[in-house]
Amino acid sequence: MRVLILGGTSEARSLATRLSRLPSIEVVSSLAGRVRDPRLPDGAVRVGGFGGVTGLRDWLRDNTIRAVVDATHPFAARITSNAAAATAQAGLPFAVVQRPPWSPVPDDRWVIVDTLEDAAAALSGLGRRVFLTIGRQGVEHFASVDSEFLVRAIDPPEGATPPLMTLLLDRGPFEVEREAALMREHHIDVLVTKNSGGELTVAKLTAARELGIPVVMIRRPPNPLGVTVFDTVDKAERWLLAVPV
Repeated sequence: MRVLILGGTSEARSLATRLSRLPSIEVVSSLAGRVRDPRLPDGAVRVGGFGGVTGLRDWLRDNTIRAVVDATHPFAARITSNAAAATAQAGLPFAVVQRPPWSPVPDDRWVIVDTLEDAAAALSGLGRRVFLTIGRQGVEHFASVDSEFLVRAIDPPEGATPPLMTLLLDRGPFEVEREAALMREHHIDVLVTKNSGGELTVAKLTAARELGIPVVMIRRPPNPLGVTVFDTVDKAERWLLAVPV
């Protein structure tokens, strides 16, 4: 059985590794190509888009895919929507594996917003030195904010950027002590992040809590209605193994 895994997340790589060990399954992983030097999963890999819903549907048919797992970033809403529509048209089993979101704990100072635009607007009154950890996409929404920014991403952002910006190119996992030291070094007084969940980057939230720094937390977009969603790789693997050949 040939299976398509969408995404370059740690969950996608873990699932690809597990399935690649099974002689009954052939894995193809698809990466969007937005990261210049991605961590590649086990098995076959393709890079780039499909051309929307129709392009993905046709690709699934032409490559005899029997099931699709979307393990993309929780904020990759367009990819998830396209995959749900394409698999529905092709009559293929489809599921999403998505790590649980972070939740506030005592002493957290979260301001929860829905969009990047809302996050930029929320900065007024919260602080002047902003630690922006949303990745390279979407930084343009903060270009007109009158604050100093420390922007951390794997690759440099595209489009407009804040005039007062320090760019830090780095990728997780991060440690609490290092995150706290970074925030002190740059005199950070507000953190902006997406609710990605997971352990790789959660240290910044612990550091912000310990330092008493408010966090502007961007809420995840909803998954398409009716889609099967698993919160662990184990559950997604068991679901796949139950798909009729």
